[in-house]
Amino acid sequence: MKINNIKFLLLIGVISFSISCKSDKKNKEEVIKEPEVETPHGGPKMTMIKGEEISYKADSTTMKGYIAYNPELKEKRPGILVVHEWWGHNEYSRQRADMLAELGYVALAVDMYGDGKQAKHPNDAGKFSGMVMKNIEVAKARFDAALKALKSNPHVDANEIAAIGYCFGGSVVLTMANMGEDLDAVAAFHSGVQLPVMPTDAIKAKILVCNGAADPFVSEESIVNYTKAMDSVNADYEYIAYEDAVHAYTSKDADSLGKKFDLPLAYNKEADEKSWEELKKLLDEVF
Repeated sequence: MKINNIKFLLLIGVISFSISCKSDKKNKEEVIKEPEVETPHGGPKMTMIKGEEISYKADSTTMKGYIAYNPELKEKRPGILVVHEWWGHNEYSRQRADMLAELGYVALAVDMYGDGKQAKHPNDAGKFSGMVMKNIEVAKARFDAALKALKSNPHVDANEIAAIGYCFGGSVVLTMANMGEDLDAVAAFHSGVQLPVMPTDAIKAKILVCNGAADPFVSEESIVNYTKAMDSVNADYEYIAYEDAVHAYTSKDADSLGKKFDLPLAYNKEADEKSWEELKKLLDEVF
């Protein structure tokens, strides 16, 4: 009788364990379907962000982008283009698009190289970025194609558009602003300011440049020339230099990439967070 009781208790235990496992499996599936979004700065966000990969054409080239937005917001929202570093359209630019979507914007991480091409080595990155910046008409066509794709998104208010960029992408958005693109705001981070098209009175956007004061890729002479040119056309801009920050200070991959390729790159948490706050302030002002 005791043996039968033990068998019975073991059977109950097995059944209970099986039910518990099924319940745990169901809960895990629900978490996977509805994950919390975590920003590069850490800290889970309860806002559900939807990210979608999209393709659009620039001339005969297929460009591969990523658009992020909060589907819970029903009214149309300002749209923001995010232009990648010289490495190409990668996860970092998508993370920034997600962060902007968390703030209530619709953000499109663009592709300036075509087919989502990414560089694995600085030599390739230099070639890819140089091919774009040395042919400004190609750069403008690709930027305009992304702008058209963003404006056509049903969640976007086409009358409220901004653009931000990092490194190469910063130079792109500043150049586009100088050429008179119809943008409300432009922000550039660790960006060169010796541009293929320097500031003109065609500028419509309010502009923010956030660079590292110790960035060896941005010479003092280029900063002086840029700010003088901006002042000469009465541009609405702010240039901020963060003490001790070097190139790529907003990217957490900068440390490893700097060591791998022996480049003066480094993440700077304080400068990263301060510059993001400056961007938020800029967007609040124009939108």
